[in-house]
Amino acid sequence: MSEVTEATQPAPADFDRPFVRTIVVMVLGGMMAFLDATIVNVGVDTLRTEFASGLEQVQWVATGYLLAVAVVTPLAGWLIDRFGGKRTWLTGLVVFVVGSTLCSAAWSIPSLIAFRVLQGFGGGLLEPVMLALLVRAAGPARVGKLMGLLGAITVGPVLGPLLGGTILAGLNWHWLFLINVPLGVAAIALALRHLPDDRPTDAAGAVRATVDLRGILLLCPASTALAFGLSQAGEGRGFAAPQVLIGLGLGVVLLVAYLVHALRTKVTPLIDPRLFARWSYTASAVGMTVLGVVLFSLLFLIPLYYQDVREQGPLAVGLLLAPMGLGALLGNPTAAKLLPRFGARVLVPAGGVAIAATAVVFITATPTTPFAWLVAWTLLAGFGVGFVGAPTMGSLYRTVPDEMVPRATSAAMVLHQLGAAFGIAVVALVLQRNLAGASPESAYPATFWALVVAAALIFAAGLSLPRKPQPA
Repeated sequence: MSEVTEATQPAPADFDRPFVRTIVVMVLGGMMAFLDATIVNVGVDTLRTEFASGLEQVQWVATGYLLAVAVVTPLAGWLIDRFGGKRTWLTGLVVFVVGSTLCSAAWSIPSLIAFRVLQGFGGGLLEPVMLALLVRAAGPARVGKLMGLLGAITVGPVLGPLLGGTILAGLNWHWLFLINVPLGVAAIALALRHLPDDRPTDAAGAVRATVDLRGILLLCPASTALAFGLSQAGEGRGFAAPQVLIGLGLGVVLLVAYLVHALRTKVTPLIDPRLFARWSYTASAVGMTVLGVVLFSLLFLIPLYYQDVREQGPLAVGLLLAPMGLGALLGNPTAAKLLPRFGARVLVPAGGVAIAATAVVFITATPTTPFAWLVAWTLLAGFGVGFVGAPTMGSLYRTVPDEMVPRATSAAMVLHQLGAAFGIAVVALVLQRNLAGASPESAYPATFWALVVAAALIFAAGLSLPRKPQPA
């Protein structure tokens, strides 16, 4: 951890009042973006009925948002360096709130998709900017405790289906988006008042002000093309479908071109591939990627199981999935407390074991297995996700100097999102093939074996993480 320690001044070990206030202000905005990644999932049937559209069109309400996120996430680190974290954060919030308002007023599926893309442009900035600014403010002495506290953000995707189901049970579909407006306005007001102005000055130097235009033109489309290809595979087309091959192929070509450019350019690259020369950072980034695979695979497969095998409605599915969010909320701070004693190399594999055990329970479940039994293990899976998330993110930020945190965050978030898309694509493909030759009662348990494999990858990635953190 010497790289960070040498580059930064020691920070207090405890959270002071200004830092806690900063956390609260940014968590309010970050939580909205996390919720919106999954809140629409339970409303697909409602939107199909409302707009008299087919599933092929309606699914782009979710996919368009995720692709927009993939476009802007690689830009977050550069935007912080160029314009300052506060201005970038406020821009993301304003775009997100405007997009949410327009989504609620959509008059057709094409208009809703277009407004969701706009909303995604704002939402894609919120998570990486929040993490970069909070980690930089925390310093190495407090980063582990910070990651545990940010468990409230981790449960956002889990709570999205529950919130969406609750809204649709008592209100119309417009409120899936209108709920963001008062929260977003409050987040903007609090950010204007409480976040420090960190605009770079002219003395910051020409390198910081220089735009890596070629990097933007290569990396942003590469991220989007890869996310598109994976999302199309996740819709049941399989990895051999033309649109999947085109998306993945184009993404790989653009990514290779970006890597060549980033290693040769004389300006600061959008995301510096030299970050991955640090083995500890690479191991942590791999852990973040696999965490995306596992978390979103769980969020994809378990709700479908409850709907298709146990015949539960949207609200019931959200309630049955909520214990996973509670488990993550408990697991993150617990892992943060245990991290100094045991280290990420112990905690992350333990989280992988908990997730694998939960998958085995669903593999052996029958249509009459008590819900209480499944819910208890879903809680354990969430706890396992917390044991993976906080130590992995904490290890990642301990491996880079303070000035590299924004771009390191962008890189990690891109990999996390691509991991999420890949996990959903693989699970959807396995489920589709299993359903083609068996009943849902047999196909779903067989598909949960894919989560056992993913949990094994977490276990292996955890063994490559740093040992106990050294004192700051």
